[in-house]
Amino acid sequence: MPNGSRTSFRARRTAATGVVAALVCVGVSLLFLFFAGNKEADSAQSRITGAWDRVVPLIRQGPLPSLLPYSRVTAIQVVDERGQVVAATPQLVGKPAMATFHSTTSNVRATQVLCPPAGLRGCLTVVAYKVYQPGGFWLLYIAAPVVPWYGSTTTLLLAIGVSVVATTMMAGWVFRDLTKAMAPVNAIRAELAEITATGLDRRVPVSSRYMEIKSLAETVNDTLDRLQSAYERLRRFTSDASHDLRSPITAMRAQLEEALMHPDDVDWPAGADEVLVQVERLQAIVTDLLALARLDARAPLNRQPTDLGQLVGAELDRRTYRKEIVRELQGDIVINCDRLRVIRVLVNLLDNAERHANSRITVSVRADGSRAVLEVVDDGAGIAPEHREIVFDRFTRLEASRDRDAGGTGLGLAIAREIAEAHGGTLTIKDSERGARFVMCIPTSATVNGASGSGEEHSDGVGPKPRGRRALRVLHRGGS
Repeated sequence: MPNGSRTSFRARRTAATGVVAALVCVGVSLLFLFFAGNKEADSAQSRITGAWDRVVPLIRQGPLPSLLPYSRVTAIQVVDERGQVVAATPQLVGKPAMATFHSTTSNVRATQVLCPPAGLRGCLTVVAYKVYQPGGFWLLYIAAPVVPWYGSTTTLLLAIGVSVVATTMMAGWVFRDLTKAMAPVNAIRAELAEITATGLDRRVPVSSRYMEIKSLAETVNDTLDRLQSAYERLRRFTSDASHDLRSPITAMRAQLEEALMHPDDVDWPAGADEVLVQVERLQAIVTDLLALARLDARAPLNRQPTDLGQLVGAELDRRTYRKEIVRELQGDIVINCDRLRVIRVLVNLLDNAERHANSRITVSVRADGSRAVLEVVDDGAGIAPEHREIVFDRFTRLEASRDRDAGGTGLGLAIAREIAEAHGGTLTIKDSERGARFVMCIPTSATVNGASGSGEEHSDGVGPKPRGRRALRVLHRGGS
């Protein structure tokens, strides 16, 4: 259905309320009219009974005047046993009997609606009473207006008028209330329509009139805060990525153009090696960007129960390092993890440590309550406290890092933290006596029998070194 043919929420709710109010008013009006009709019928019957009470004693006791006084009914006639009219109200003087029916049973009363009775106009309710006299029974005819089920026209018009007014007032009140209620929503919609990528600093108005709409506006503003933050990160990420990608591409282009300009003066094997270095840098950046894209997309983890100590030890045995590696690996610390991604964290931390360590890197695995702790500590210059969060930003490289190694992508630590958080853990930098101390904490697997470790919390927040199981300490120099 096209948008133009859809009615608004306010119109639909107003119409629905009007229909419901009309149905309720109709129901109440019907009950009222039935009640009013019954009351009117009872009143008419009372008037007929009153006329009977006044005329019957005159018939039985006499004298019966030929002209009966006007009563609260329409007309009265008295017919003797011969069928002659002997008394009547003024409008029927000299006229024949208004009716000829009477009760043929032991009941003295009979009723019919005649349209019209003789000598009268319109439809009237005629009641015939038998009055027994010595010469035979006389008939007393009393005519009264026909009482409809709704009582009277005035009552019907009153009920219709009240129903219309009540329905209109209810619909108008709902429309007015919905207009006030929807005004903050319309303001939120209008403001959102004005917000673009260049105006993410704008926020929708927060109304305190209705709690639900206030919560909606606050939620929208929180979403805009996250959107603005994500957009700023994306913009910085795009700028940094383009810069880091442009640098090796520019270097390769310059080398190739110079080689083509002076092909005879170029050492082609050496030039190819230099270009290959830049290609490898490009490949590293693209690989890291793809890894971050998968992490940002919340790609599912291939979780498996893994002994963290054995996993770290196997990776250390597989590679060769330029610095001395000191292992402090505790066994039987099982985590439910994606092994390849945890290895990626270890490799990234080791690569970072190798760039900054003077001579030695310490890798330790231990238990801390319900957490498995992986630490990588180097003996370099360390990281200042004010920079310990900045280094986890994407494409962030401190000046010391650029001076030591210009080949880094600036994404390794960001990837490592994303992987740790994807496993429900953390990756932080803690205080150490010397160098940088990276600490990753991941919850241990629920299938581990007993506690993974115990002990009191240390001031650094990662707990003591394990007790009970002797840690394996192996010195590795220059390789596995």
